[in-house]
Amino acid sequence: MRLREILKYDLYRYNEETSFKSFLRTYLLVPGFSYIVWLRLSQKYNNKLMKFILKQKMIKYGIEIYSETSIGRGFYIGHWGGIIIGSGVKIGDNVNISQGVTIGRSNRGSKKGSPTLGSNIYIGPGAKLFGSIHIGSNVAIGANAVVNIDIPDNSVVAGVPAKVVSQDGADGYVNKILDKEL
Repeated sequence: MRLREILKYDLYRYNEETSFKSFLRTYLLVPGFSYIVWLRLSQKYNNKLMKFILKQKMIKYGIEIYSETSIGRGFYIGHWGGIIIGSGVKIGDNVNISQGVTIGRSNRGSKKGSPTLGSNIYIGPGAKLFGSIHIGSNVAIGANAVVNIDIPDNSVVAGVPAKVVSQDGADGYVNKILDKEL
């Protein structure tokens, strides 16, 4: 998918519009969207200038997502700050991420590796996901949950360590899901 199309999906998740005026307004006023624009540019062009600008945005907004991270369309950063996502992480479409979230690699043990996340996922503030785990689609992860196990589709998880607490999924938490082509 082309960069312009991916950015349209990202933009839609913020305000259900994809006009150029909407793009400029959201880019200038919403730090999470501004960061995503530079992340996508860095992924597309992969040169020193793009990586430098992305690093400046990391420092400015407190968001550290590496350009090697695989992120689907419609990525939404609800509140910025303290967000860290490692380079080996794979994230599907329509994922909401909150402040204070860490998604990263485990370097030893049976879960050595990085998480893979499905689509239509809500990740609450302060949640930590680590290790070679699979998070299914339509999942809601509660605030401050520590997830180091596989989570099936349509689950709600909470706690330390995280446990499945219901099968209600992320309905109502992941809004503005685009189900049409832009």
